[in-house]
Amino acid sequence: MQLQQLLYFVAVAETRHFTRAAERVHVSQPSLSQQIRALEKELGADLFGRARGNIALTDAGETLLPLARRILADADTARREVQELAQLRRGRVRLGATPSLCTGLLPEVLRTFHDLHPGIELLIEESGSHDLVRELARGSLDLALVVLPLPSPSPALTTVELLKEDLVVVSSPQAREPRRRVRIADLAGEPLVMFRHGYDLRELTVAACRAAGFEPTFTVEGGEMDAVLGFVRAGLGVAVVPRTVAERAGGDLRVTPLAGPGLRRTVALAHRSDVAPPRAARELQRVLLDSMAAAGRQTASAITSV
Repeated sequence: MQLQQLLYFVAVAETRHFTRAAERVHVSQPSLSQQIRALEKELGADLFGRARGNIALTDAGETLLPLARRILADADTARREVQELAQLRRGRVRLGATPSLCTGLLPEVLRTFHDLHPGIELLIEESGSHDLVRELARGSLDLALVVLPLPSPSPALTTVELLKEDLVVVSSPQAREPRRRVRIADLAGEPLVMFRHGYDLRELTVAACRAAGFEPTFTVEGGEMDAVLGFVRAGLGVAVVPRTVAERAGGDLRVTPLAGPGLRRTVALAHRSDVAPPRAARELQRVLLDSMAAAGRQTASAITSV
């Protein structure tokens, strides 16, 4: 049974005339009649009575008519919904990102994407790179913004570098005036406000301190990004954060660059290698790459090659 046959059947049932039905569906009358006979043969029952030139539905035809209308309506709905998805009028993107990226990079990118495609639902998962990699592998996310190198490299993931970003030291304006640039070694004995375990920034900062020959001193630890910035504002210590986060934190924090070679992190977009991201996710990836390319032209810190 074909949709085309059901369409022809409904047209004849509603016009009660083979020629007018053929005109409605834009097909020749012999072709329409042939398809109706094929449908009747497949069903094993006559659908129309043709006594004295009058066309009337048989009992079998009366039974089929509401079913055929529903099938055709469902097919039309399916066609329209798929077209809407293909044209990015509807859909969903499940995006994971580290908390610092949710605070710094992501808001403007998501605003741009939403302005372009307001019908696409955005679901954001905020976690560390290790957890995001696991969620990608499970299929719970379409894309994830992670920090390289990954804690456990996976051949099942494809990563595209987006941005190399400097880390800076933030402190309360009430704290003593720091040098124009701070070395990692200058943080020895300095009270640090530290992120919770699982934060890429925690591991990066602690590793840099140990490479400089000292163990960092924590006054408060275990916070998320907003909490860490709040503790710094309160004068509980200093923190090492991405420059984009510091720039968006407001003027109530003092921002001091790290002296060379400093600290940098590499932000990448990851997705599963064995499954192509949905159309809406690929469009979000394009917006992210375009945004990073624009940022690179302004700051010379973006990586635009794939």
